[in-house]
This record gives sequence, C-alpha cells and structure tokens, in this order.
Amino acid sequence: MTIKVIGAGLAGSEAAYYLAKQGFEVKLYEMRPVKMTPAHQTGNFAELVCSNSLRSNDPLNAVGLLKDEMRLLNSLIIEAAEIAKVPAGSSLAVDREVFSGYIEDKIKNHPNIEVINEEVQTIDIDEYTVIAAGPLASDSLAQHIRELFHMDQLHFFDAIAPIIEKDSINMDIAYYKSRYDKGDADYINCPMTKEQYDAFYEALVNAETAQVKDFENNVFEGCMPVEVMAKRGAQTLTFGPLKPVGLETEKHPRPYAVVQLRQDDAKKTMYNIVGFQTHLTWGEQKRIIQMIPGLENANILRYGVMHRNTYIEAPKILNAGFQTQKYPKIFFAGQISGVEGYVESAASGLNAAINLTNFIKNGAIRPLPTETMMGSMAKYVSTPSTTFVPMNANFGLIKEIDYKHSKKMRKQLYYDRAIESLKNYLG
Repeated sequence: MTIKVIGAGLAGSEAAYYLAKQGFEVKLYEMRPVKMTPAHQTGNFAELVCSNSLRSNDPLNAVGLLKDEMRLLNSLIIEAAEIAKVPAGSSLAVDREVFSGYIEDKIKNHPNIEVINEEVQTIDIDEYTVIAAGPLASDSLAQHIRELFHMDQLHFFDAIAPIIEKDSINMDIAYYKSRYDKGDADYINCPMTKEQYDAFYEALVNAETAQVKDFENNVFEGCMPVEVMAKRGAQTLTFGPLKPVGLETEKHPRPYAVVQLRQDDAKKTMYNIVGFQTHLTWGEQKRIIQMIPGLENANILRYGVMHRNTYIEAPKILNAGFQTQKYPKIFFAGQISGVEGYVESAASGLNAAINLTNFIKNGAIRPLPTETMMGSMAKYVSTPSTTFVPMNANFGLIKEIDYKHSKKMRKQLYYDRAIESLKNYLG
C-alpha cells in the first residue's frame, strides 16, 4: 500500500514518519529547494519559518498537554525538539538547524519513505493522500484545491519576527530574566521608560510598511504584525508583547515597557524579538529596532517579512479524522487544515496519519477522544461554523468537566482526564 504525503513541513514529516512505521510505503513530496516559497530560507524538512519556540512545556498549559499527548504517540517532532532544545525558561525552544536536521535524517533514512523533490500541482482523488502543503502551498496546488472543493479563497497573511546578533546587544542596558522567574533567566530584556516607549510607539505606528496584496487584512490574531497591534491603541503593546510585569529586578523595579528577546540557536549567537512579527520595510525595521534601549547598535541577521498563509474552510470539508468528507482517500493536515501553531500542525499530521491508518486497515476512521487536546482540535476544525478561523490549542476547545470541582484544579483535571483517555484509546 502506497500513500502520498504532500509537504515535508511539521505536519507532513510527522504524518510520513508515522505511516512509514505502520508499514506503508510513503512517497513524500517536497518542492523545496527546487521551488521555494516566499518565506522559507532553506529546503530543510520541518523548517521553522516564524519563531523557534514551541511554546510552553507546562503540562497545565494547553500546548503543554498537547505535547504530552504527542509524546504518548511517539511524535517525531517532539522527539526532535527535545534533542534540539535551547534554554527558554518554561518554554520549549529549539536550535532550528539541529531540529530540522534530526527530522530530515530520520525520514531520509527510513526504508519505507521515498522523498521526491518536485511540486505537486494536482490531487488524484483515487490515491491515498495527506495534503500537508503548509501555509505556503504553491499557487497551482492552492488553485486545484479550491476547484476540487468549490471554495472561493483559502488564504490569509502571516508575519515573521526579526533575529538579532547576540554580540550586538548592549548588555549594559539589557538584562537576563524570565517572566516571574519561571525556569532559568533565558530571555534578554530591554527596558523602556515612558518617554522611550512613547517615542518608539509613535515611530512604529507611522512607519512605512512593505507593499502587500489586497487580502493582507485577513491576519490571524495570534501572529499579528506588531505595527498592526500597536494601531489598536497606545497601551496595547504594554499589555501584550511589551508587558513589563514579572520582569522586575533591583536595578529595574518596574520598567514602563519591556522588549524581550529569545535565544534562537544552540550557540547563543542569535536572538529573536518576541512578538515582533512585522511587515515594515527593512529600512524602517532597522530604524525602529535601534530605538529600543539596548538595541541601538543591533545587527539584524534576518528581517521580518510578510507572507501568505493558506488554509481551507475546514468545517465544510473535513470530519474529525482530518479526512475529507467528499473524497475519503484524501486527508488534510497542518496549517492548511485550519489549525494554528507549530505544535498544533505537527499534532494534526499525527492525527491524520492515525486516522488514515485506521481507515485503510479497518475501513473507518477512529477519531481521538474529545477529552484530549488532539481530539478537541480535530472536533473544532470539523464542527460547522460561520466564523471559522485558524486556532491554537486552548482549554476552551476541550470537553468540559461534567461534575463539581474546584476551579483552581480544573486544568489538572483536564490534564489527567486527557492522558487517561488517550491511554484507553491506545489500549
């Protein structure tokens, strides 16, 4: 039995590896580096285009629970993240090159996987296929998907944060600390006075942006360009990525605002600016970043860019196994399926592969329990909605506790129930 997987990103890599371990022959198609996307820098598998953080490791955080569920399912992506992790407080952040290299090595050396570097432009509805083309599917494939499922459009815009050379950060001004001292002091913090923040804010909201297409305004809330966020109000940033609380020290009792930088590689030579996804012109980015105290001589190793993200209107197309309702042999996974975030994308690839395996072996999908985060995400993308948008893992998606309990114990109860439910599912 041969299965085609389109895309060697997080979801595609996860799906291909799981299916190969089940004994299927997998043809994994990846158009990079033969044809690049507007945002990818390399042809590496599972390249992390935006941040290098897979977010919280706390099991009582929704994405922390999601990771633990994936560990129970022997996730390749989580395995690689543990190998490639770099200090990031209570979060799981990785060295991008080590992370991608580990995944690529595992896949290319699996005897059941054939890697094919070419663009897939059309889908054969009679072939078992996982479409994990990611948020940057080629124009030809995106057009074919639109025609196949009779959709008007399937894209929105996303943004990438700049990366700064560590040695160019002025540590006489900046300082190390994690918010509320959670984990080690892994973040570099650049404190601002009110006067400094006001000047920075005015420059930011009046800065020149790069030219984008007419569908730019359809931006996912969780990855909003910092300049767009700032225009919602002068204090929006101080309650968001520049929030100063939990970052006090003896020298900095309470800055008015704080810009944080997070380690981006194992050598600690590169740091990305947290929450600073942007599509300002490169000249404006340099000018405004160098207004931040401690970054006045910042060497910008990678500028922020704006790029197109592609996703389907999943509730009209998918069931709770990421299988298309119209064409049973076709499955979607990753951001194109309507999930949002690195971990969520990988989890959807795993979920799709599990259900495709069940479909081939048993003639029917077997959705994961809605008590789990993975099952809840699958239910979200397959539940009819008139306002469907991509969604990160969150406890609002998960099935509620149906008995009286202490509110402060709710997340622990969610976690315990999810893990028990998944273990029962696995038998």
